[in-house]
This record gives sequence, structure tokens and C-alpha cells, in this order.
Amino acid sequence: MGISDLLDPSGIAVIGASATPGKLGNDAMANAKEFDGPVYPVNPKGEGEVYGYEFVDSVADTDADLALCCVPAPATPGVIEDCGKAGVGAAVVFAGGFAEADEDGKQRQAEIRQIAEEYDIAVLGPNTAGHIIPHKNIFSSFVPGFDEIETGEVAIVAQSGGVGVTSTFQLEREGYGISGMYGLGNRVNTDFDDVIPMLDEDPQTKAIGLHIEGTSEIDQFETVVEDADTPIVALKSGNRMHEFVQSHTAAPNQDYERYEEILTNNGGVMADSVTELLDASRVLGKSPVPDGPNVGIVTAQAGPGIMMADYLADQGVNFPELTDETHEKLDDLLLGFTYDQNPVDTGRPMPQFGEVIDAVARDDNVDIVLVYEIFEHSLGYPVEELEQLREDLDKPIVFTVAGPYDALEPDRKRMEDLGIPTFDAPERGAYATSVLVDSIR
Repeated sequence: MGISDLLDPSGIAVIGASATPGKLGNDAMANAKEFDGPVYPVNPKGEGEVYGYEFVDSVADTDADLALCCVPAPATPGVIEDCGKAGVGAAVVFAGGFAEADEDGKQRQAEIRQIAEEYDIAVLGPNTAGHIIPHKNIFSSFVPGFDEIETGEVAIVAQSGGVGVTSTFQLEREGYGISGMYGLGNRVNTDFDDVIPMLDEDPQTKAIGLHIEGTSEIDQFETVVEDADTPIVALKSGNRMHEFVQSHTAAPNQDYERYEEILTNNGGVMADSVTELLDASRVLGKSPVPDGPNVGIVTAQAGPGIMMADYLADQGVNFPELTDETHEKLDDLLLGFTYDQNPVDTGRPMPQFGEVIDAVARDDNVDIVLVYEIFEHSLGYPVEELEQLREDLDKPIVFTVAGPYDALEPDRKRMEDLGIPTFDAPERGAYATSVLVDSIR
């Protein structure tokens, strides 16, 4: 198959392109125009230009190796046939009305599968929101605003276009971007086992987040998960409303437990929500592998620290006693009314807060450090101390931030650049820390 043409095309044809705003073919062109190579709006009824590109009558008149099919379901088999004859190696089929719809749709999907096999075409979809790879300026989707998504380190592979879109915009909104989003849809011949190995080899992708409803290629899925070196997190939905799932992506009815076993037996993590999927992917992609499960908590506010400790204790996480050497350092730094066990609480941000984090992080009994600190304009975050820690130690540090967005954002970005994942709520920081623990259990 031409899956490499899906991930690294030299030219893109938008079949069914339109100059009319609001039409699918116009929205797809609005995104595709960001591509650095040639883009061909294909429509025999088109006149003039769209976004500065002249219409062409047929895909045969292009040098494209990736086609975005913006045509209704009944016209799709013929379009895929045209793509095959024109030497196109990959196609994205946006339309629904295939195996998820009715018997006619199943037959139509079987037809495009057969044509794709004949011409060795990798088909993403049908019934997909497409895919985007920001660092390659590939925005093969009709979703408005996708052309503004920044590059990040997490890739999302989603059966549901809606979940893929939601995940992408959440990562963008929180300032992290995405290395790629791939909407599998009905998986006519491009499935998890095709995309995961390609992402595993992608240096931009540090973690892979999966949204799964079900796949008939589950044995192949297990094989690629076993072989992958990149951390994988999965959100399995459709565990009860099977008829709803069938009408959505024609996914088979499969047990949650099978996917859980595959993931957790191979160092992966199961998430229960989109936010958990993204937070787990970020912390695994950003952090070094911990040497053990022992967590040290440092907080500048006791209330959030207690919440984080409660959550982690419920997950069976161990809070080790700090060494005598660490206690001696803390005694010199902390006021008498603070808490100097583990968790360590300073009462409020203080000029020595970075030194407190340093003392706990360097404790031989601590494998993972979780920090909560509210932002104070006069102090900022202890980025210099954290930078030194990242140079000296290979321990995960998870930082939970709070404060005015515009004020704390520069320091937060600096911490992210240091490889310290940041989260904006105590429960999110605690969850991310539990993921690090689970990944080595």
C-alpha cells in the first residue's frame, strides 16, 4: 500500500474542490493550501481559481500521490478507480454512507477496498475527518481551523473523527500542539496496525494516543503494540452501546479487557477520558522512565497537596520516607509551621521553593517528583533550579501550575522545553504521576 504517500506526499489533489465557501471541497482546499508542494483542485465543473490554484478537470491531469476525496459515497468507487489509474498512492475518503450505514454501504465499501487492493492505494476512511501532520504542513481535512494547529509531540490515532478533532483542539488550546492526528473512520484498508509503526519511527512523535472502538485486525494490533518503542495510551469506547458504535464506524463488538491486556502487558496505559488520554500521552512522551514507583510531593499550598496525595494513595502509590540528609536540608529552608515529611509543604511560594524541590528530587528514596505551586509575579517559577536538576538527574518531574495564564505562560513553556510536563489542576498532575507509576508496574 501507499501509506508512505499518506504521510509524506509530494503533491495533493482535492477531488471535488469548490470555490463556494461552506462546501466540503472548499473547506478541504482551505487546509490543503498550506502544503509546501503542489495542490490541485480537481473539478470538471470548476472555473478559474480557488485559493490561488487553478481548477483541473481530472486527477489524471495532476502529479499528485495523495487525493482528498470530497465526493458523495456513490461517486467514491469511481474516484478511487481514477486515482489508481493516475498513479495516486493514497486517498482520504471523507464521505459517510458505507459499512456503517446499510447493506448498500457495505457493498460500496467492499468495492473501494477491492479497487484499492488492485491499484495498491492506501485509503484513510471512509467516514473520516482526515489527517494532519503540522510539522510537514499536511492538513488533509475539512475541519476549519486545522491549518492553524501547531506542532507538538503527541500523535492521535482515532477511529472517531470527533474524538480526533476534540483531542487536537484541546492540545492546541492548552499550548502543546500535535505531531499528527489520524482519523481512521471505517478502516477500509488503513488501520491501527498500519499507522502505529509509522509513528513509532517518527522522531517528532514522542507518544501515541489511541481512540479505539474496535478493529477486526486485533491480532495485528497486538503485534505492533508489542513491537513499538514509543509510549502508547489508549481510550476504548463503545463498550456498551454496540448498535450505536456499529452505526458510527462499523466497528466490531469487542471486550474492553482484551485491549487493556494488550496495552498494559506492553507498558501502555488505558485512559478513561479524552483529557486523561492527552495527559497520559504528554507525561509519558515528555518524561524519562522512572527507576521506581516512589513519589515525592512538594507543594506551596497544602490543600492541593492533600488532594494530590489522596488521589495517589487511592491508586496505591508509595510515598517514601525522606532521608536524614534531605530532612537536614529542609530544616534549613522551611519555616517551623510547614510540613516537612512527604509530602513537603512550604505554606506558600517562597524564594527558596526551588531549593526545596531540589532537595526532595535529589533524595535517593524518591523516583518521581510531583510539584504544585501557584504563580506569584515577584517570584515566578524556579526554572533555573529545575534546569540544573534536569542536567544532573534523570528523574521525572511533574509540575502543576496555577495563576493568570498570560503571567505564568513564559515560565510554563520554559519548563516544557526542559522536559517537565505541566498541568493546570491538582487532579491532572496527580493522574499524570500515577501514569508514570503504572508504566513500570
